[in-house]
Amino acid sequence: MAFPLAPVGPDCVGGAERILTLLDRALVAAGHRSVVVACAGSEVEGTLLATPLPAGPLDDPAAREQAHAATRAAIADALSRFRVDVLHFHGIDFDSYLPPAGPPALVTLHLPPSWYSAAALHVGRPRTFLHCVSAVQRRSCPPGLPLLGDVPNGVDLEVFRPCRAGGKRDFALALGRICPEKGLHLAFDAAARAGFPLLLGGQVFPYPDHQRYFEEEIAPRLVPPSRLLGPLPLARKRRLLAAARCLLVPSLAPETSSLVAMEALASGTPVIAFPAGALPEIVEPGRTGFLVADVEAMAAAIGEVDRIDPGECRRAAEERFSASRMIGGYFDLYLRLSPSCR
Repeated sequence: MAFPLAPVGPDCVGGAERILTLLDRALVAAGHRSVVVACAGSEVEGTLLATPLPAGPLDDPAAREQAHAATRAAIADALSRFRVDVLHFHGIDFDSYLPPAGPPALVTLHLPPSWYSAAALHVGRPRTFLHCVSAVQRRSCPPGLPLLGDVPNGVDLEVFRPCRAGGKRDFALALGRICPEKGLHLAFDAAARAGFPLLLGGQVFPYPDHQRYFEEEIAPRLVPPSRLLGPLPLARKRRLLAAARCLLVPSLAPETSSLVAMEALASGTPVIAFPAGALPEIVEPGRTGFLVADVEAMAAAIGEVDRIDPGECRRAAEERFSASRMIGGYFDLYLRLSPSCR
């Protein structure tokens, strides 16, 4: 079950959606049936039960309730048509469409625990378990939650690879949802101070706060040669990550993980990030990038990334961030919750 307001698939933007896409593909490859409940426009390897995406602002209460009702109906349809071993939820609003009883449920907490409602974290449904994706996220959870072991995120090391020798270019890159908490305007400021263009790949979703942030903070900074690339297909994204001088992650949120940072390292590209949330668990200062406190320090680090060996970035990704390790962790949880998954 995806977050009902964002499509999943190879070209999707959000981290939770990319993890679901990897799991769906792995389940099908392993010979299992994967049934995905996600909004229209999603692309999956398994069976898609598509729900309509509401028109207009996505933070409208009526739109959210429409999406929740459609998701509840799709889950009921899945339970009536298929023998379901495990329900796996990825949305922050999972408690709005969690069925009252039935197969065991696993909930991946992709976001900071403080962003979930108390009712969601302390859901009373039998055989429903939560888990975290990083150590810092687990430490920030309130006591008494039904937490299983952590499953850190991973990326496809076959998809994201370094470019050939001499293939690096002199631009900084930033990727992600274009919204206030990602601090992407600060990436433009740092790149401008350092004298390098910034290329921004991302999408403005139809939330009024996101649209206002784009108009007030991003649009005025789109001064050539810096530019907005929009949502990136996977093929273009992988090329840009491999060619970039560095990836900038100026997040202002307590990140629980950073798939884009892992993808950059797998591509042999150093990461310069604020030490927000789990980013210190990903970036090794001096080996795979730099952790910085402000725009001035980020600008200085852009000029220092020549000291970072792209080969070390790739080795770190191979050691710690493989999708196969992550998928194995999820398969172990599925078997623990329902031995019939064998």
